[in-house]
Amino acid sequence: MHDSLDEIERYVITKVKDIREQRGISQTSLSLAIGKSTSYISDIEAHSKTAKYNIKSLNLIAIALGCSIKDFLPDEPIREKKYDFIKEIEIKNKS
Repeated sequence: MHDSLDEIERYVITKVKDIREQRGISQTSLSLAIGKSTSYISDIEAHSKTAKYNIKSLNLIAIALGCSIKDFLPDEPIREKKYDFIKEIEIKNKS
């Protein structure tokens, strides 16, 4: 797994993979269905590179898999330790 991926990115990659597998669609078939190279999905799912999905690709994948783009996202925001500064800024701005 590549350390440069955030937890939210790993979550989305895993959700796409789960739905793809539930639909019985191969990595290559999905890659081709969205107009990408045959290794596009496998490179992302391998977590071995910094490759990740962008919004446009997620939209195309949702269409190809017959689901909503929301199906790839968690119900609640994923809070990572490195995002702790966000709360501090919000508190300072309320003063």
